Amino acid sequence: MRKLLYILLLGLMPWFSVGCEKENFVTDDGGVRLEFSTDTVAFDTVFTTIGTTTRMLTVYNRTKDNLRLSTVTLAGGRASRFRMNVDGDTSLTARDVEIEAGDSIFIFVQANINPSDLTTPFLVEDAIVFGNGQRVVLTAWGRNAVYHKLAATDSTWYVPIDCENWDHTRPHIILSPAAVLDGHTLTLRDGDELYFGDGAMLIVYSNAHLRALGTEETPVLFTSLRHDGWYDFLPGQWQTIWFYNYSTGNVIDHAVVENGVGGIRCYPNAQLAVSNTVVRNMSDCGIVGQGATITGRNLLVYDCLAGFTALMGGSYDFRGCTFANYWSYSSRKIETIVLSNNMIVDETVTGGDLLKADFRDCIIWGTYQKEVLLSELEGYAMNYNVDLHSIVKGGTWSEDPLFANPQEDDYTLQEDSPATGIGYQFPATE
Repeated sequence: MRKLLYILLLGLMPWFSVGCEKENFVTDDGGVRLEFSTDTVAFDTVFTTIGTTTRMLTVYNRTKDNLRLSTVTLAGGRASRFRMNVDGDTSLTARDVEIEAGDSIFIFVQANINPSDLTTPFLVEDAIVFGNGQRVVLTAWGRNAVYHKLAATDSTWYVPIDCENWDHTRPHIILSPAAVLDGHTLTLRDGDELYFGDGAMLIVYSNAHLRALGTEETPVLFTSLRHDGWYDFLPGQWQTIWFYNYSTGNVIDHAVVENGVGGIRCYPNAQLAVSNTVVRNMSDCGIVGQGATITGRNLLVYDCLAGFTALMGGSYDFRGCTFANYWSYSSRKIETIVLSNNMIVDETVTGGDLLKADFRDCIIWGTYQKEVLLSELEGYAMNYNVDLHSIVKGGTWSEDPLFANPQEDDYTLQEDSPATGIGYQFPATE
């Protein structure tokens, strides 16, 4: 009998132990002070109806006592534009939240903003309130936007753009491929912003035109939808600006094109004049011409797997441009500039005359020993000149241009740079 009682007591000991530990919690009414990883959880621009990614708040119990918080809640209650997850509890109000001595818990917060009638960013605020009276402020800048998205009933693979009624007062969120149709011209002006979701692109059809006319102070922006944390500069978040065959009269002046797969792609016989523009953070190539005609003036193309690629010939004239390649997102297996009078289509090599590929007063530099690749197919013209007062890595004039700080995206030139007066100039000079 004594042996049986002894075994029963041993079996009950873990229960007694846990029970004692659970009772050894000080409630927050005792005035215990918490510490937080931040006093304000701030979200950058949040477009209406689109939820944000998650921010994390860490709550520390630095005391020697186990602490039980009677409540952790949002001050705005059900009307709050924020939602939280308190250590796994997604309730509007989490109750009896326990933090052991010297330990911490995580609170995850998201923001979702309702539309308003404002055309400018507006501030949305709330707070997380803890049972001991402490608060952590929540803030988000909301923006109304125009949305371009395929509906489930649409029979096409793209969303047609209403060029004549384009709203210049709000940013445009493009969540599906969006197209400027034949016979139409999309005119963008200074301050216009286009944000692209995963898989989205801007297509300019054969007899359509794009005129993106920004200014030095407020360039036209083509960028990714997400800009929180490292997404602010992450390549590959959307597709490209795609000019179809025979799309002529296209102009991009004073623009920023960033965070896509390919920045600008021109198909055979398409024509584009691009100037005073930055193309950056592309997981493929910054600018591609496929039998096209492109003139580039005062361009900065950087942090792309490749800077410019000519396929199947074409005619290209770049002046005062900088193509810098310090790609670090993956292994790079291609030069910054690729000039080719051919390409492989369905496992067949197809040729086209490279009528011209001139780089005058340009900087072509990067981490390769040689940053220009030539690919020539016999029977087709192969005309190029990359030595027109240009610094070219591996070329005739191959001297470090001495960028100020490429690791911090600063491609201005140091005072003693041999490239002074050539390459991309900001502010732009005539």
